[in-house]
Amino acid sequence: MSKPSSIAVALATVLCAACSTGTAPSTNPAARDTQAIALTGTTWRLHEIQSMDDATGTTRPAPDRVYTMQLAPDGRAAFQLDCNRGSTSYTMGTSEPGRGTLTFSNLAMTRAMCPPGSLDSRIARDMAYVRSYMMQGGMLSLSLMADGGIYVWKPETTTPATR
Repeated sequence: MSKPSSIAVALATVLCAACSTGTAPSTNPAARDTQAIALTGTTWRLHEIQSMDDATGTTRPAPDRVYTMQLAPDGRAAFQLDCNRGSTSYTMGTSEPGRGTLTFSNLAMTRAMCPPGSLDSRIARDMAYVRSYMMQGGMLSLSLMADGGIYVWKPETTTPATR
């Protein structure tokens, strides 16, 4: 190949790459989960609380109790905590697709008297200790500092009844 034609091929390659606007689909499963379910703008329903203490184990909310979380793109978070509501601000950083840092400010919560067994106060307290998140398999896991536990949330598929 002559020198002018090799320069032309190189320029054509650069031009084609510069004009390309499409992105290839991700082969990383965490990235696909992130693309399918957005962290913000989704209503997340509490699935379980995993304790790092074997004596405590896993806590699942009673089926008749509603615990949801919504993260707005503007850094505000809204919670339905059984018979109470809560709100706070949050900051997030992404280290790689589907995972990163996440911290909440202290959660302001209404103080209605929920039935015995409610997790409202526990969740309100623990959100101040969240330090990271991971999205995998359609689930959102929020990890507490110092191996304090993991809150596992699922995307809400039905509209919860208001109390």
